Amino acid sequence: MDRFPNEKYVLPFHQHGKGKVRLGRTWREGNVHHFVEWNVFTMIESPMEHAFYTESNEGMTPTDTQKNNVYVVAKRTPQRCSVDEFAVKLAKHFVKTYPLVKKAKVYIEQKPWNRVSVGGQAHDHGYAVTGTEIRTTYVTYDKDDNLEVTAGLKDLQVMKTTQSGYEGYLKCEYTTLPSSNDRIVATSVTSTWKYSSIPQCFESAYQTARTALMETFYGPAKGGVYSPSVQYTMYKMAEEMLNRVPEIGSIFFNLPNLHFNPHKAVGCDKFANDVYVATSEPHGNIECAVSRRDFKSHVSF
Repeated sequence: MDRFPNEKYVLPFHQHGKGKVRLGRTWREGNVHHFVEWNVFTMIESPMEHAFYTESNEGMTPTDTQKNNVYVVAKRTPQRCSVDEFAVKLAKHFVKTYPLVKKAKVYIEQKPWNRVSVGGQAHDHGYAVTGTEIRTTYVTYDKDDNLEVTAGLKDLQVMKTTQSGYEGYLKCEYTTLPSSNDRIVATSVTSTWKYSSIPQCFESAYQTARTALMETFYGPAKGGVYSPSVQYTMYKMAEEMLNRVPEIGSIFFNLPNLHFNPHKAVGCDKFANDVYVATSEPHGNIECAVSRRDFKSHVSF
């Protein structure tokens, strides 16, 4: 952005928003209720250079107003929707409601509330938090009607007790890690996938991508599949996600090791693949981006 006249310094970028707007939403469909909890982060770009250069806040959409709009849009959403659909609706709302807003960015995390079963039957209105996995979405929308959606998940903890190894790596005088062709592999998956075109159904696209990720990591129920490295497996996961969801253009992965180090208990002659020291620090951390050849890759968001 151009600087104001007679100013010594420039202001190449600025934006403002609201973070950690916690929203609970229930949709009552007869006796069956549907519930979500979303942690919403908003950010807008608008020509507010004067607020930095002068004492005027004229035309600025306050961050508190952004917070209030989260609940307004939720109230104006009478039909249940996916977290991606809500983020799109909220981003478009900011751009279309406030004339000076050029671009809106919305990031949402979905808490893992899931319907419970009682006596083998899904409960009408009972929910429980299950696991650590958080579903995410990041949406941007601007005045030129450009819409970008990046779905994802984080804190998905997965492991296999065998069918994993790590061999053939560089060894030097500082290497203490022993080679292995039978080890535990565990990680906490963070992944985002950016759509090259908007899916007909966000929910279906998300579930298909997640299923591809999980099935590739574990392999068949009987016997599994061997993983020679985290790098190899994460590429195969991305490959299968791209194969199954044609709307995905790019995938980002962050996979830190959750270590289970073999432990030979006192009085035992050898380690028998049974007792481990569980530790996550320090840990290896592997990242990659995989994309279609005609689509620009992304990192994180």
